[in-house]
Amino acid sequence: MKILLTGGSGRLGTELRALLPNVVAPTHAELDITDAAQVDRVVAQERPELIIHAAAYTDVAGAERQREACWKVNVEGTRHVVHAANALGSRLVYISTDYVFDGIQGDYREEDSPGLPVNYYGLTKLVAEEAARAARRHLIIRTSFRPRMFPYAVAYSDAYTSQDYVDLIAPEIALAVLHVAELEVETLHIATERKSVFELARRRSPEVQEGSRTTAGTPLPRDVSLNVQRWQRLKRRIQPTPNL
Repeated sequence: MKILLTGGSGRLGTELRALLPNVVAPTHAELDITDAAQVDRVVAQERPELIIHAAAYTDVAGAERQREACWKVNVEGTRHVVHAANALGSRLVYISTDYVFDGIQGDYREEDSPGLPVNYYGLTKLVAEEAARAARRHLIIRTSFRPRMFPYAVAYSDAYTSQDYVDLIAPEIALAVLHVAELEVETLHIATERKSVFELARRRSPEVQEGSRTTAGTPLPRDVSLNVQRWQRLKRRIQPTPNL
């Protein structure tokens, strides 16, 4: 299966390139997703059976200041990728985020209503999800990840998540991609257990100090933890435990 990966130089894309065989990952100069004609041309040239759309504007604070740029990448760029996928008949795997939820209840299942995202980044990803659903064959993966080491001196103990470090999340996404035809679902949560961001940070950076999301300067949801029971069931199906 030939795979085309957008955002191949990003945090997740870098990990996926090492995990997936037959992956083609053009640079930003070679594939600017905001350029519809270029997207059509590259997809038609490469003829991938599957497109992983991981390219995104992910600076949550920056999105509040640069809304036009964020929308252009996350929403318009996704529309361009969907158009090219449908023209060729490629399957689309769209990488979304837990920030599409409002963060009021946590433990969100795939079928739960997202509600109203609390920041502009989350809003653009939610709209982009709907764009991705226009792909005739698609899988939307909601996930959340940090770099291999927590990058900040302060982490919030009042923000709850099921995100994890990218080297733990990427292999799970790669497994889902390699078995995408067997999954028979259109939305999937891939993450780990619920915890505070502070708890996550301390696992690899014990010196991180405790803080509050109220000091972030950008609206952040209280609890966007994802329920991953569907993925756990599917994993058992595609990776059955050997008989002892």
